Amino acid sequence: MPVMTEGQHAGEFVVSEGNGTISRETVTILNGRTLEPGTVLGKVTTSGKYREIDPVATSGAEVAIAVLYDAVDASAGDAPGVVITRLAEVHGGEIIWPDAITDPQKQTAIDQLASATIIVR
Repeated sequence: MPVMTEGQHAGEFVVSEGNGTISRETVTILNGRTLEPGTVLGKVTTSGKYREIDPVATSGAEVAIAVLYDAVDASAGDAPGVVITRLAEVHGGEIIWPDAITDPQKQTAIDQLASATIIVR
């Protein structure tokens, strides 16, 4: 029997969030790649679009501001996506960071998320 690997489910990383949908917003994910639920995002200042956080960017994407709720395929163009933007706790072991992020950069991003009232547990 073949081994099957199950990926991350929508919102699986959420420990708790505000009532209703107060913690979520629908945003535009910048063209470039497919992102998994739990990906930490930054917001490009000039366009207002979200992308995977990039700690060395100077576009606004270096600031952690949201966590992607469900997978988004933006590989062929900008795509809508739902993000956690406030009033939530997320499981630190289930959120997704860029491969090249260092521990100090990750701690800075965790602090930035806390400023947005997204607490990494």
